Amino acid sequence: MKFRDYDINGYFDEMIGEDGLPRAPVRHLARNLEALPEGELIRRQSSADRALVQMGITFNVYGESAGVEKTLPFDLVPRIIAAEEWRRIELGLKQRIEALNLFIDDIYHEQRIVREGVVPTHVIGSSKGFRKQCVGMNPPRGVWCHITGTDLVRHGDGEIYVLEDNLRCPSGVSYVLENRHLMKSLFPEVFAASNVRPVSNYPLRLRDVLEYLAPDHVTSPRVVLLTPGVFNSAYFEHSFLAQQMGIELVEGSDLTVSDGCVWMRTTTGFERVDVIYRRIDDDFLDPEAFRPDSMLGVPRLMEVYKAGNVALANAPGSGVADDKVVYAYVPRIIKYYLDQEPILPNVPTYICDEEKDRAYVLENLPQLVVKAANESGGYGMLIGPHATKEQCAEFARRIQTEPRNYIAQPTLALSRVPTVVGDHLEGRHVDLRPYILSGKDIFVMPGGLTRVALKKGSLVVNSSQGGGSKDTWVLADDPTHEIDRRAPATSVSQTQRSGITA
Repeated sequence: MKFRDYDINGYFDEMIGEDGLPRAPVRHLARNLEALPEGELIRRQSSADRALVQMGITFNVYGESAGVEKTLPFDLVPRIIAAEEWRRIELGLKQRIEALNLFIDDIYHEQRIVREGVVPTHVIGSSKGFRKQCVGMNPPRGVWCHITGTDLVRHGDGEIYVLEDNLRCPSGVSYVLENRHLMKSLFPEVFAASNVRPVSNYPLRLRDVLEYLAPDHVTSPRVVLLTPGVFNSAYFEHSFLAQQMGIELVEGSDLTVSDGCVWMRTTTGFERVDVIYRRIDDDFLDPEAFRPDSMLGVPRLMEVYKAGNVALANAPGSGVADDKVVYAYVPRIIKYYLDQEPILPNVPTYICDEEKDRAYVLENLPQLVVKAANESGGYGMLIGPHATKEQCAEFARRIQTEPRNYIAQPTLALSRVPTVVGDHLEGRHVDLRPYILSGKDIFVMPGGLTRVALKKGSLVVNSSQGGGSKDTWVLADDPTHEIDRRAPATSVSQTQRSGITA
């Protein structure tokens, strides 16, 4: 597999420079790929595809009439991030999460940032993620966002930008772990000679964070993962993480509230639960506190939570910081709480609820990306350069009808990574979702989920919209960092199959 015919086509390529040569951090990988016998890369790609099916790593797309599970496409050519660049990304993510945690706590208490005019009052009051039930609430250890997935992109100027924050129930980390398992199996010779930092310790670090939240008097916390059930699109991930952490996977019907505590039904009787890693949105968590028609949650769960007798991760109400309009204010949020400039900048954002911004957006829809404030998965979005006149007109109507629900951003020239297409490599656009754990301290997984838009020319990387994923290698130049050279561990069994979305 040669790179001499590879065309970067004017985009920033993560692997190949403008001179057509591999960038310094990826030269070892490039040499290995070029040394492969004719057809060998395609053979290994086919092996990866078969392994995904055998391991049951599939996902469901809501709205699919056939309801068929699909294998998440995986591409063998990894994304490589140099150690120096990762240090800056890591610092920027830690700064962002620290500020967002302070922001959420302030919003549910004194609202100083609102009273001082840094964030408008109506932005918070109209946010679908704001939960009045959480006003005055104090989560264990003062932490609201324990697990965060922050989406990053690189523009054509070479700069890394934050695209959005995911603080409610961020998904996709199981892809990261399984992608690494596949790459170590299919390219053992590359791993043996590369300084790639490991990701396999994520489940243990996640369990440490969850146990840290347990009530003070509990010495051996009982932690469970609460799932909506087997029909949820992320059920594979729920099952996978519960298995990797060595904790019970439960549904709402497995839990009950009694004597001011949460109890789990078992074959030997009831056992007390101390910490719940919930993968259910706030609305469905407790029918007595939120949606009364929810069949997924646990009645009176919030009562026990507020009393401090059970911990929830992420904390209810943290989704207020998921709002894409709130996202536009994060640079000001960082400055307000930390008195620092953002290390990682936001993508420039127009707030359609502001008259001047709205006028600009309506005049320039064909050049902009428009996003609904509370949608995810690539839905509720207009990509102006690829949209029809009819689609632009429809979004103009939506913006005028409900301006608070929309933001707009310039169309970014997302960076690309070589991707296996047939018998050759072509550039495909990518983003990156690192995972951040907040407990006693803040830990950033070295790497994360690189999502790739497999459709030629597409900028939409979501699996539900035809995207796939790649392994992400963060290189180490510090001898104190552990290097990923161990043989791949046994993967999740096929009996745990269902789907996840990222």
